[in-house]
Amino acid sequence: MKKIVYVDNAATTPVAPEVIEEMQRYFYELWGNPSSLHTVGQLAKTEVESARVRIAAVLGCSPKEIFFTSCGSESDNWAIKGTVYASKNCKHIISTAYEHHAVLHTMKSLKAAGYEVTELVPDADGIISSNAVEKAIRPDTGLICVMFANNEIGSINPIKEIAEVAKAHKIPFFCDGVQAVGHLPVNVSDLGVNMLSFSGHKFNAPKGIGGLYIKAGTRISNLIEGGGQERNKRGGTENVPYIMGMAKALGLAVSKRDDNARIRAMRDRLAEGLSRIPHSRINGGMKDRLPGNLNMSFEFVEGESLLLLADMEGICLSTGSACSSTSLEPSHVLLSIGVPV
Repeated sequence: MKKIVYVDNAATTPVAPEVIEEMQRYFYELWGNPSSLHTVGQLAKTEVESARVRIAAVLGCSPKEIFFTSCGSESDNWAIKGTVYASKNCKHIISTAYEHHAVLHTMKSLKAAGYEVTELVPDADGIISSNAVEKAIRPDTGLICVMFANNEIGSINPIKEIAEVAKAHKIPFFCDGVQAVGHLPVNVSDLGVNMLSFSGHKFNAPKGIGGLYIKAGTRISNLIEGGGQERNKRGGTENVPYIMGMAKALGLAVSKRDDNARIRAMRDRLAEGLSRIPHSRINGGMKDRLPGNLNMSFEFVEGESLLLLADMEGICLSTGSACSSTSLEPSHVLLSIGVPV
């Protein structure tokens, strides 16, 4: 096989060898159901709780505030629907125009159910300001939902400032942290968010495992009913090997975060080189941006054609979010920041 240059890590990352090695034990040795009372089950439960403790330590919260899910999309759905349905007064939600589709489509379903949604438009650099959030607040606003970092243009929002606004108005604040956790320092206690989602396959854990931080005292209804797992909040037998793999991967990601400076320098060098191409442009600002993210447009060239030509050369990249890769519609993210399409 020819050499592959994989530059699509915002879509998914390869599972780290150390993570695969960690998971093996829980397929062949500690494979019990954590809800079972016998020794085999309780050994598995002890391991799951140890993973919860490790993840909570990274995110700066109590282990009791970490809930395991199947993915970031489930976490997003749970945080939004669970908060809205648990509120008696919520009629209005504040979100943004460039959220991940797991959030956008959830908002669409809530609109159909009669809720009103204000979608804030980011500035040209892809940033949502706390002032814009505050101006959108109404007496019947029951949830604020702003992503930590955008999955297409990598812009990083002032989450702590937005959380302060939400707290001042006593409104729950949910942050989609899928692109941030594992890549940026994320301390939920310092940030002041009520909920934050994350997904293992964005930081070298397997696909099919994620989590949701829910601050103690936050009112939220269940998305999945079942056998009382996750402290009666999320039914379904725990995916022990994947939970342990995610905990291992997150620890590895934190230990390697010092490499961000090197990655950022590589990104900037690539941006400089590609910017020499006539009719090219960088989308989003370069200041408050994920270190490994670069999004560019090239006039007079179809994105799909460019992607396929690059793939023929062994270069894996994306023209937008992976969840909408089969769509021929222009990127909603680029439209939101005013990029001509």
